[in-house]
Amino acid sequence: MENAVEKNIQPAPSSFRAYVWAHFGFYNIDGKKELDKTHVICKLCKAKIKYFGNTTNLRTHMARHHPEDANEVQPKVRNIPGDQRTLHQCCKLPTNSERAKKITQSIACFISKDLRPYSVVENEGFRYMLKTVEPRYAIPSRQLFAEKAIPLLYEETKKKVAEVLKKATRVALTCDAWTSRAVQSYVTFIAHYITDNWELESRVLQTTAINESHTAAHIKENIQSVAQEWQLTTTDLVIVTDNAANMLAATQLGNFQHVKCFAHTINLAAQRALKLPSVSRLLGKIRRITGFFHRSATANHVLKQKQKLLELAPHKLTTDVATRWNSAFDMIDRFLEQQPAICAALLSAEVRKCGAGICTLDETDVANAEEVAAALKPLKEATNIMSEEATPTVSVIAPLHAQLLHETKAGFCGETALVREIKQAIHEDLAKRYTSVTDKNMLHISSSLDPRFKTLPFLSQDEQRLVDCVFVFFYGALMQNEELDIPNVVLDDEGPPVPKKRKTSLLNLLGKTFTNVRDVPKSAGTRAEEEMKKYLETPSLSLSEDPLTWSRSQETVFPLLAKLAKCYLCIPGTSVAAERVFSTAGDIVTAQRSMLTPEHVDQLLFLQKNMYIPADGKKKMFTINYYFGCYTCYSTLQPNVAAFLFILIMALYNQL
Repeated sequence: MENAVEKNIQPAPSSFRAYVWAHFGFYNIDGKKELDKTHVICKLCKAKIKYFGNTTNLRTHMARHHPEDANEVQPKVRNIPGDQRTLHQCCKLPTNSERAKKITQSIACFISKDLRPYSVVENEGFRYMLKTVEPRYAIPSRQLFAEKAIPLLYEETKKKVAEVLKKATRVALTCDAWTSRAVQSYVTFIAHYITDNWELESRVLQTTAINESHTAAHIKENIQSVAQEWQLTTTDLVIVTDNAANMLAATQLGNFQHVKCFAHTINLAAQRALKLPSVSRLLGKIRRITGFFHRSATANHVLKQKQKLLELAPHKLTTDVATRWNSAFDMIDRFLEQQPAICAALLSAEVRKCGAGICTLDETDVANAEEVAAALKPLKEATNIMSEEATPTVSVIAPLHAQLLHETKAGFCGETALVREIKQAIHEDLAKRYTSVTDKNMLHISSSLDPRFKTLPFLSQDEQRLVDCVFVFFYGALMQNEELDIPNVVLDDEGPPVPKKRKTSLLNLLGKTFTNVRDVPKSAGTRAEEEMKKYLETPSLSLSEDPLTWSRSQETVFPLLAKLAKCYLCIPGTSVAAERVFSTAGDIVTAQRSMLTPEHVDQLLFLQKNMYIPADGKKKMFTINYYFGCYTCYSTLQPNVAAFLFILIMALYNQL
């Protein structure tokens, strides 16, 4: 390198677009205006470097002698002529490419899984985000998602659900009717089954619009239509509904096996107790106080101050809802919890100005509220137990029903007149539920198959013997069916053919002494009794353990018991699952989306509840970030070379 300060360094030609040329130039040939391109000159240190037609030596010089300036150099975007297309314009994703299809499908998953409106694809923020993530992708219109993308995703998911239901030993249905904001009536059907891995799962099958009256005949036709569409055998189908008269009549018309929702049964009993005059007056007083604190910002602010001063939990007061009995219990329970803060707030001067007519409860009312809460607490706990979805609940109905009848029976010492009146109302309502022989057999056999309740201590000895007889009958029938399904098996008394014996020395010496005694084949009923006896001799499972986990571990020990357990324990004890769908439906059919067609409501509800999104995107996310980082490095190359490398990168990504 040599110093050449006396000469002026000329900038590189405009065709040299590499950003490193900002620090290098050329000398003119002596006596001429032509550039001497045999050497380049560093503008920072005036060093003379041999030039071979590329920028390798230039970059090496910057990295070795001027690293701080090399790090500050950034690629500059040059003005592109109007007739020249950019790299991304040359590589626009075709709508039928795999990459575009995957993005479109992921947007459809986003809309259905996160309950987004179809119009989200037109939102400015969403379009900006997607343009940042993948500038080459052209976002389709909302009509494409509503008419093609979502229905296609629905059909794919529906096939997967249908395949799973075919493998299930038995499928139980819960159904319930509801009304949307657009005053459109729907009925939703949910399937429940136990998988091969002994997991209790639920799948929303369909949500059908009902434009006619909710008569038993119309409901029966809807149930039969669902069973036919999903290829469910009606003879083996179990329907779980509430205690509405039209639902009960529909199951009788269709000759379906029916289980009444136990949560709804508890609700009817509790509502009867809440309608007692003394309880109704007490609820009215508490409702007036809680409503005042909800309406008055001043009173609510003072209440928070008193809660902090008295070191009480900063909980808000709740007000009951007419259709939910447990909301009345929650209102009383929260009032009793916050009673000191409520009294202090109502006595403050600020609150008395805006609520002169509001006063707290006297000692008698507070004592009555405590008694009402104590009397209703078993019903509240039973409702929470029946609301579980991961563990079987049909087997819990009979034990809970018997326990509630026992706790509400009259004759306990020390009870006040109010408590006796509440318990009597609850007992009378519960006593008339599940009285038919069919209901009892269903519930008692389900409890027998649950290792937690198999001893049936809530039944008399005569009832236990009757259940054992019915249990053995079903056991033996199932065993006969299992044996008949096995091909090439001889079931006569002679047994299977005996293979020819091979002569051995041991046989010659001891054959006369030790004869081959064959086991006498046992009948299906005998084998059923033996397996049931062995099952009953095992210790009962703890109430805190999962019966499905136990059944999975004992499936090889009790094979027929496992079959029966899958047939009965898959039945839910309540229709809570269907009611929970109503909450999701409320997030779909909002005031802004009240014009959704019933078909779209069905598709969105189905996908939101059934579609599975794998959580294995970390590897792909890391990989694509790495590839786009490589693309940034390649952006300094000539446009045709960079385009080729970018297309290669995307091809590699799509193969992951």
